[in-house]
Amino acid sequence: MLVKIYTKTGDDGTTGLIGGKRIKKSNPRITAYGAIDELNAAIGIILGSKLDSDIRKLLIQIQNNLFIVGADLANPDLTNNSNRVTIDMTTFLEIQIDKLENELPSITYFILPGGNLVASQVHLARAICRRAEVKIVEQDC
Repeated sequence: MLVKIYTKTGDDGTTGLIGGKRIKKSNPRITAYGAIDELNAAIGIILGSKLDSDIRKLLIQIQNNLFIVGADLANPDLTNNSNRVTIDMTTFLEIQIDKLENELPSITYFILPGGNLVASQVHLARAICRRAEVKIVEQDC
């Protein structure tokens, strides 16, 4: 079966959520999971670079978790424990961040994005992540 990348069902300015409910494309929920999608795409760009295998594996795990976050945001009815986002996902990220921070010298000032292409792409992903977090919290998704 061929899956099309467009459906024409959104030509009226609405989009479908899991379960079939239609809402405006400008709905804050759509903005929130759109930012998650953008973050996932930004990480995909980073993965196009030559990376340490452990970093590559970590980024792929993060992408998989972001896919779950986006899917849960697209589900208007997260009752009966259907929400697949877990505290373990957050804990996993915090452990990885702590591990990587231990390998760096102490930072006593803000860092301007740049240095090289991959570092700049990571900074862009960080900024997109910040926006996604704000959009999710803003809407209490």
